[in-house]
Formats: sequence, C-alpha cells, structure tokens
Amino acid sequence: MTVNVGVIGVGMIGQDHIRRLTTVLSGSEVVAVADADPARARTVADGVPGARAYATGQDLIRDDAVDAVVVASWGPTHEEYVLACIEAGKSVFCEKPLATTQEACLRILDAEMKHGKRLVQVGFMRRYDPAYRALKETVASGAIGAPLFVHCAHRNPSVPATYTSDMAINDTSVHDIDIVRWLLDEEVVATSVLTPRRNRRGGELRDPIFVLFEMASGALVDVEISVNIAYGYDIRGEIVGETGVAALAESNPVVLKREGAFSGRVPADWRERFVRAFDLEFQEWINATVSGTATGPSSWDGYAATVVADAALEALRTGTRTTVSIRERPDFYTSKAGL
Repeated sequence: MTVNVGVIGVGMIGQDHIRRLTTVLSGSEVVAVADADPARARTVADGVPGARAYATGQDLIRDDAVDAVVVASWGPTHEEYVLACIEAGKSVFCEKPLATTQEACLRILDAEMKHGKRLVQVGFMRRYDPAYRALKETVASGAIGAPLFVHCAHRNPSVPATYTSDMAINDTSVHDIDIVRWLLDEEVVATSVLTPRRNRRGGELRDPIFVLFEMASGALVDVEISVNIAYGYDIRGEIVGETGVAALAESNPVVLKREGAFSGRVPADWRERFVRAFDLEFQEWINATVSGTATGPSSWDGYAATVVADAALEALRTGTRTTVSIRERPDFYTSKAGL
C-alpha cells in the first residue's frame, strides 16, 4: 500500500520532508500541499509530480485522496490542523510543538481519546537517532546502574534575527526535554534556569543559558544551550550512572590526522546532524500508518514537553525553582510503543 500524504506548511522543513517522502523513503507519495503563501504552495506542487496545491490546510485535510497529513506550518496553527485530522480520522505527523499552549495540547489529547485510537505523532526526531537509541539501550540494560545525572548540550553556530531569548527554551531545549523523558522513562517534576555571562555574538539575547531539570526518580539533568557559539552545530549527551557512564559518541565516520593535529567535522546544522533520524522517523510513521497504528512520540509527549517548557520559562523570568504541574497521564497513553 502507498500512503498518499498531504503536507501543510512548505517552508524549509516542509520542503525537506517532501524531498524525503518522495525520493528517499518507500511506501509514500506526496499528493497535496498547502501553505499560508499560496504562491509558494503552487511552486512546490509544480515540482512534485501529481501533487495539487490547496488554498488552505483544511481543504487539504478534507480531500478523500489524502490518507495522512504532515503538519509543518507555523506553531500557532498546529492545534487547528491536528484537531481537523483527528476529526477526519487521518494519521497526522505534527512537527513540534504539538501546540503552543497547554490548554491547546489538552484539547488535542481529549479529542484523540474521544476518537478512541491514536492518530498523532509529534516530530521529536532525536528518538530515532541511532546514537540516542544506542544510549537508551545501554541505560535500559542496567550496564551503568541507575542514572544519577544527565549532562546535555545544544549548541548552534548562530540563530536568525527573529530568534528570541524565550525560544532557547520553547524551541531549542524542547528537544532535550523530550529526549531525557524518553531516555529515563519518567517525567520532569521541577526546573531552574541560570543565565551566565552573555556571549557578545548574541547581542541582547540571554545566551547562553543553563537549565536544570529534576526528574521524578531524583535524577538531575543539566542542559547547556548556546546558540551563537560559531564553531558548528553540536549536540552532546552523557548519562552518569551508579557504576559507569554512557555518552553520545562523535558522529564522524573518520578522524583526520595531519600536520601534527587530528580533527573531525562538526555538523553545520540540524539537517546534517539528524538526517538519518528524520529518515527513520518518517519511514516508521509511514509503516505505522499502513498498519493503522501510531507508535512514535504521542500527543501526551507533546503536551508534557509544553508543560515543562512553560515551567522553565517561568523559572527564567523569576530566577526561582519552578514546580512542573502536569496532568496525570491517561491510561490511553501508557503504552510503551515507540519509546
């Protein structure tokens, strides 16, 4: 079976997903696109054989020729499109965030539970990265004992002028929030944020920042977020256990030694670092859609990440430790599938 996919939002990431779905993966065909910029939608559709441009995302979702939907539009539009997909009974892959407010996330949870079947997958692609999967397997095996600390770093060479200080948490560190929940299989219960000396390259941005998460088990997680560090896109992760340490390895296939030094490549951006993760993420989504299931990061995961990010933003504003107040997890979302 071939899954006919409609893509809402055909900016940079939407177009990259179209490339992936049409030229890299198997079992899918992009048949429809929509965008807030109709001219861009038409241009993108012209480059995809058989694809049609729609005036609105709602029109795309209503088309019976569309089996499943990718939502890669502006964050505040996600709730509308995800709810419409649930109402239509269509599988939907939603780029993060699931929605921009906790209340909107809860409306999605309620709608999906009322439907009676999982339809939503949230785009937390790090869960599909082979290095992170190996890290999770190591922790789950008990090889390093119970996790005590997790050290993370998310470093960008630069960010656009539209990037705000709050985005360091609700756009950048949201990936770290999700990945530590997944690695440790537990929730964040409190958070604190520290702001060290500013990087002069960031202008008025509060950059870097240091975020501390307290997990339900008592394990501590620290996340360094540096978004103007110049040298490259560098993602770090290390788990300190009772009897050992497990860490992400460098992603270079080779180490170059010459002229008295050794070196390796630092990725330029997220597309280079996580290209394999994106491919695996979408292939597994397609396979699940064919099977009539959903196995990846759920609406619950999208909601939990939003709640923790909101608490971290409050901690950033107030300079105080902030408790994470999260709804009790419904039985509907207790399956370990996709973890």
